[in-house]
Amino acid sequence: MSRKYFGTDGIRGLVGEYPITPDFMLKLGWAAGKAFSRQGACRVLVGKDTRISGYMFESALEAGLSAAGADVMLLGPMPTPAIAYLTRTFHAEAGIVISASHNPHFDNGIKFFSGHGTKLPDEVELMIEELIDSPMRVVDSAALGKVSRISDAAGRYIEFCKSSVPSSTDFSGLKIVIDCAHGATYKVAPSVFRELGAQVSVLAAQPDGLNINAECGSTHIAALQAEVVVQKADLGIAFDGDGDRVLMVDHTGAVVDGDELLFLIAKDLLGLGRLKGGVVGTLMSNLGLELALQDLEIPFVRAKVGDRYVMAELLERGWLLGGENSGHIVCCEHTTTGDAIISALQVLMALRRCGQTLAEARQGMRKCPQVLVNVRYSGSQDPVVHPAVREACECVTELMAGRGRVLLRKSGTEPLVRVMVEGDDESQVRAHAEQLAKVVEKVCA
Repeated sequence: MSRKYFGTDGIRGLVGEYPITPDFMLKLGWAAGKAFSRQGACRVLVGKDTRISGYMFESALEAGLSAAGADVMLLGPMPTPAIAYLTRTFHAEAGIVISASHNPHFDNGIKFFSGHGTKLPDEVELMIEELIDSPMRVVDSAALGKVSRISDAAGRYIEFCKSSVPSSTDFSGLKIVIDCAHGATYKVAPSVFRELGAQVSVLAAQPDGLNINAECGSTHIAALQAEVVVQKADLGIAFDGDGDRVLMVDHTGAVVDGDELLFLIAKDLLGLGRLKGGVVGTLMSNLGLELALQDLEIPFVRAKVGDRYVMAELLERGWLLGGENSGHIVCCEHTTTGDAIISALQVLMALRRCGQTLAEARQGMRKCPQVLVNVRYSGSQDPVVHPAVREACECVTELMAGRGRVLLRKSGTEPLVRVMVEGDDESQVRAHAEQLAKVVEKVCA
């Protein structure tokens, strides 16, 4: 069923524009509290990233949840996967994250986790939407929810991350640079790697509410590339604003994306005999990943773009590993959602076990040239299904004669059409992508 408020990754938009407003968040908190408490007493964890609007929305959600009779436990700034983990360990009915992930500070949004630390089932999201559009009735004053703060949340999550590698792990002698995107990992990530023995230098860990993801983090990786080279570090690790995505930089300053990191983890798990089944990627996963896994006789399937679809495919097949080229990697052996810190630790362990540098290990996968062009659109018409666009896609596919692929899709979080072309020849791929983008732009004009 179509949703009125929820997208592929919660509810997201521009701060101050409906529905990302304080009054809506109050009603959302109430609706969520009613939905989660339908079987009795209810406890909900609330965490956020470092956006300045998080204070405002935290208060609104807190009031709405309390009005519905739900107890609230506040975590403060914490990575999204930490909220998923803590929701499980505190046996809460749900977890709420106030974050717009990799987007700028003027965007914000809400993500929900079930009591199992997974994305909400469709029926629960639909129930919340129905309640949002119904009259808000506050419970009796004696039944109002209480609010408390979890003071040791960061320490709990740090220990959880460290538990994803053997207790004997010692990264002494490893020199790394971490870019925290002025986001939710700014406290916990440096502690995790330092406590495991690594020599750590930190970038973008002074959040002021406005600088989250601003020319830093996994979406703006140039500063990390330069710093790794200047410091002669072994590698660099870049997180996004809410800590569910990770990219890396090898010692030469070259970017290592999510597809390559996924390959390194899969190869390591295969060697350890711990890779159950195969690997789930997405429609955007590089063809090179599929071919490299094929060489290792590891099954590979593509899900729709979005971590909820990757997770759904993993659960259906009973597999343990999946992810996206953006760096959203799910290691089900350790966690229930994409976790940037845990994924980075698995890569470091893979490098330690194979005795190679990141630059050497990544050579096991040859990426096919892939060009992605984003085209902004407005209006209700879907440009992807427009006859002129479909005809142009068919033409390019025919010209590539089986040596590449074309993918057009709408972003689930922004008013963008993503035009992707992949193939053997980079100049040809780029020309085709730009040609298709022009067709989409003309249709959207």
